[in-house]
Amino acid sequence: MVATFEQMDRAAETVSAIIAAQIIPCTLEFLDRTTIHCVEDFAKIGLPLDCEALLLIETDGHPAVVKEEAEKMEAICREHGCMEIRVAKDDTEAAKLASARRSAFSALARLSPTTILEDATVPRSELGHMIRYVAAVAKKYQLKVGTFGHMGDGNLHPTFLTDERNTDEMHRIEEAFEDIFKEAIRLGGTITGEHGIGIAKKKFLPDFAGQTQMRILKEVRNVLDPKGTLNPGKIFDPV
Repeated sequence: MVATFEQMDRAAETVSAIIAAQIIPCTLEFLDRTTIHCVEDFAKIGLPLDCEALLLIETDGHPAVVKEEAEKMEAICREHGCMEIRVAKDDTEAAKLASARRSAFSALARLSPTTILEDATVPRSELGHMIRYVAAVAKKYQLKVGTFGHMGDGNLHPTFLTDERNTDEMHRIEEAFEDIFKEAIRLGGTITGEHGIGIAKKKFLPDFAGQTQMRILKEVRNVLDPKGTLNPGKIFDPV
């Protein structure tokens, strides 16, 4: 199913309501306006372009269960002000719609020489707030952003479109991500839902993990690698 919304936060609130209704769809994906237009231009799927956001929803299991869950989710979407909800007529159309999420990054990457994607994850009850916050941060730093993600587990992918040769804009993107990660932590979320920490997010790890967890991580590292030969200095300084 594809449900379209006039406001991004309405889509986010719909996700929270679906989960609160104890429905666990196998797919619950979010695309904002920028991503929708890029995907449609790239993949020609037939996505609606007159909306601010859309949800891609899929349920599976016994036919009776699928029918019941689909009807409940459609009702929830309508209760939260969706503009339109479309159910795939057959497997071919379903596969075509599902490809919208898979092509999101590739589609966005066509707009600018450099595409910087991250994954900030928040409690599902905070998705509406986080969607608005990412948009506000992009406006604050005068940046172009496309946001999509696995909303079923609160995992968002703010994707900034830039040119790495523009050093001033790259600096603003670093500041924007710092704001986004701090807000995710404040909301009880995490600085990574699936991509891991790595060098780029190394400086945010202490804020997320806290002193006790950082100490334990270092102690485990020292036990497994007492000489500090594995990726020395990448996350922790050599022993």
